[in-house]
Amino acid sequence: MTEKLIVIGAGMATGRMLEHLFDAGAEYDVTLFNAEARGNYNRIMLSPVLSGDKTYGEIVTHDDAWYAEHNVNCRFGERIAGIDRAAKTVTAENGDVLPYDKLVFGTGSNPFIIPMPGHDLEGVIAYRDLEDTERMMDLGPDNKCVVIGGGLLGLEAAAGMAARGVDVTVVHIMGHLMERQLDEAAGYLLRRALIDKGITVKCSANSKEILGENGKVKALLLDDGTELPCDLLVMAVGIRPNVKLAQDSGLAVGKGIHVDDQMLTSDADVLAVGECVEHDGAIFGLVAPLYDQAKVAAQTLMGAQAQFVQKELSTKLKVTGCDLFSAGDFADGEGREDIVFRDPARGVYRRLVIENNVVKGAVMYGDTADSNWFFGLIRDKTDIADMRETLIFGPAYQGGTPLDPLAVVAALPRDAEICGCNGICKGQIEDAIAAGATDLGAVRATTKASGSCGTCTGLVEQVLAVTLGDDFVIPAAASICGCTDMTHEDVRRMIKSQRLTSMPAVWQECGWKTSCGCHVCRPALNFYLLADWPLEYQDDPQSRFINERKHANIQKDGTFSVVPRMWGGITTPDELRAIADAADKYMVPTVKVTGGQRIDLLGVKGEDLPSIWADLNAAGMVSGHAYSKGLRTVKTCVGTDHCRFGTQDSTGLGIKLEKELWGSWTPHKLKLGVSGCPRNCAESTCKDIGVICVDSGFQVSIGGAAGMDLKETELLVQVGTEQDAIDVIKAVTQLYRENAKYLDRIYKWMGKVGLEWIKETVESDRDALVERFELSQTIYRKDPWAEHIETKADRYRPLANLALEAAE
Repeated sequence: MTEKLIVIGAGMATGRMLEHLFDAGAEYDVTLFNAEARGNYNRIMLSPVLSGDKTYGEIVTHDDAWYAEHNVNCRFGERIAGIDRAAKTVTAENGDVLPYDKLVFGTGSNPFIIPMPGHDLEGVIAYRDLEDTERMMDLGPDNKCVVIGGGLLGLEAAAGMAARGVDVTVVHIMGHLMERQLDEAAGYLLRRALIDKGITVKCSANSKEILGENGKVKALLLDDGTELPCDLLVMAVGIRPNVKLAQDSGLAVGKGIHVDDQMLTSDADVLAVGECVEHDGAIFGLVAPLYDQAKVAAQTLMGAQAQFVQKELSTKLKVTGCDLFSAGDFADGEGREDIVFRDPARGVYRRLVIENNVVKGAVMYGDTADSNWFFGLIRDKTDIADMRETLIFGPAYQGGTPLDPLAVVAALPRDAEICGCNGICKGQIEDAIAAGATDLGAVRATTKASGSCGTCTGLVEQVLAVTLGDDFVIPAAASICGCTDMTHEDVRRMIKSQRLTSMPAVWQECGWKTSCGCHVCRPALNFYLLADWPLEYQDDPQSRFINERKHANIQKDGTFSVVPRMWGGITTPDELRAIADAADKYMVPTVKVTGGQRIDLLGVKGEDLPSIWADLNAAGMVSGHAYSKGLRTVKTCVGTDHCRFGTQDSTGLGIKLEKELWGSWTPHKLKLGVSGCPRNCAESTCKDIGVICVDSGFQVSIGGAAGMDLKETELLVQVGTEQDAIDVIKAVTQLYRENAKYLDRIYKWMGKVGLEWIKETVESDRDALVERFELSQTIYRKDPWAEHIETKADRYRPLANLALEAAE
């Protein structure tokens, strides 16, 4: 007698299982239930349907004729209401009770919907089936759509709608797209490609609320207050195995329906395949393992021996026309090293992660032709020691030569700006070289390139080298670090001229040799990007030194010092009482007056930092940034308030300057002094920027030092009003921020570019420099203590007290 087989779910896994059964001539009376009102179709191809490249009919796997040919009793659009495993029956929604000999679950997975306010509004959908696809296809060029989720599914939805002319914004909570498949560098290239297609991409963006009007979606509100208007909101933030029916029937479930190697559940007459299953702790979303499961399930149903084995998987995708590949484990780890290849001109990126001469992981973007070969190396754990030097170039190229470090400059177009001061582009320099300018001096004399601030000198020399070849030898210059051959000045020029607004952009366009930089270059790049692009770039705390991450100076015993800001060195009795109370409350062992006219609380425990900050905040005090590469103090004398020699209100000016400059990040620490008369009681002539008040106004000088180097300031300008002094100091600070090498104090920067150039630029561009400084300060003039108290206090709690016994 023919056994009865009931299959729940007409998806790709169960469809492949039925194919194996019918191809082998297995005799089963098959009844197929499906919640969707249709049979098996290729869900992977929904994206081409959305974009208009295919029709639904073209992606149908099993049509009505196929089911009829194999005598499948199709009950599409029907759900199972219950299962009685003891009686071996299923009950359909309409009350029909059907017996079975074998039962197969193929219930797939459910899209995860973030339970934020507004998630149940009309117009909020997932991207899972044909109905969702048709909702998106109804949108046109006059519509806006927001897609939450920068994984594969979300990006395919965005690209499909963009191809139809819809205004699409992708919102992704992580720092780069497809973070499970791609590293940061490849994620950057993908984001750039999507932006080129007209898609707006917002990474590191946290969704707060879905706003509606008359029951319909109107906009997505981000936690930074940004509103993104939309007519449709698509959530593509992940899937969860659909286990409810199995759980209700008493089967063993965890993340998914538990199955063994034969795809049997905890009931020997019930099998499960596809996205609904959990095997050895793993759940599955890619089609390859689902097809393996289907084959094993078919063998089990026919009484044959078969075993499902999880395999090393690779991901080779074409996302919105961009070729991607990832395989293995490409996370950083001790003992691992990277081999990286970048071709900025072609938009190609390759990264191999090596450990003990074995390829552990690979990420590729743009050119994935050799991906199968690299995957074989990972899968077979091949020893690559003998081909290490040429490994990155693939199987067809063994014995290659090292990459040309000038490739980045060679790839620049002729209209790429090289010298920003004088507006000189690459083509003008090439023309000058062709006309006989064969060294730096000649190019400078002919075009003025590198003749002003000098920061583009390295790039000009590289253009010379690319154009003249062996006839020109670039003078040796120290690179930022081992990740690149480019100097700080070269990188700063590239960031400006190529409008690079993220670290991955710098790594790719400047041909970084590593996948994501190192502890030397990341802090420098972090500063350069936030200084040049304050609105576009988001500060990366992990690219800062520990003092700047913790917003306190770490001491040799692991405790921290806390220094509240005292504007211009002025304090009040209430502030002093608050400091004293905090010192007592947190048992601060040392309270010291600093040379910058502040009070330092030394010996504060790390876990006490948020609490002591909160107490000081409550008294009206903010961070003194005593740990930062930024404004530290503005030291003042009493000026005309009390001193009989004072010529101007030095204290008032110092307070105003500190309130204008605090929070700003600079290449190195920045100290100011304002003295009320030439007697210089505030020691202004050894500060980075010093002001000497005189009867006729204010003398502003720069370039002092009183540390390992002793330098007296040099006069920048004398002005007649307090506001002019403030504006000049803002301007020179911004000029320093935009042009100096990271970790150079002002006096070192001044020695490289010359005081005369600084004077001329401040005089001619003062208003623009002040405007750019103020723009940056709209982002950074804030108290980090208050921010950390409110949103990051948990980070300061100890993970455990290792001094306690285990029982404690």
